[in-house]
Amino acid sequence: MMARAGVIVIGLCLVLYFVLTGQWAFLYIASGEPIGIAMGAALIVLPLIGAWALVREIQFGFQAERLGTRLDGEGGMPVAETEISPSGRVSRADAQPLVQRYQDEADAAADDWRARYRLGVVQDAAGRRKDARASIREAIRLAKGAD
Repeated sequence: MMARAGVIVIGLCLVLYFVLTGQWAFLYIASGEPIGIAMGAALIVLPLIGAWALVREIQFGFQAERLGTRLDGEGGMPVAETEISPSGRVSRADAQPLVQRYQDEADAAADDWRARYRLGVVQDAAGRRKDARASIREAIRLAKGAD
């Protein structure tokens, strides 16, 4: 729940930023100076790129949450087999063998979004955030093809 509240607050701050940046862009463009026009154009383009990235991240979050809820409802989420720290991380000593086991399971069932999602959850718990996001993105892609 806190994550959603954080996303809403950051999203609202970004919208405020877009409004203020848009005002500055208009003022720069209205100046008629070549440098001002270039700066105004940049102030329009860069926030659009930021908005696109924000929308993509929100879509990813909703899709990942939907799949996680579905997998949890089926009883397929990974079970904590090792001690987990208060931050939700697996100890370094236990992480590599655990990730490798789930990686082998995901490779054996290449078309199964559930195996790929479980791998992403374990990678995240092991602190491998970039790999976890890639695995969950792949699970989302596979789930779309399976539906």
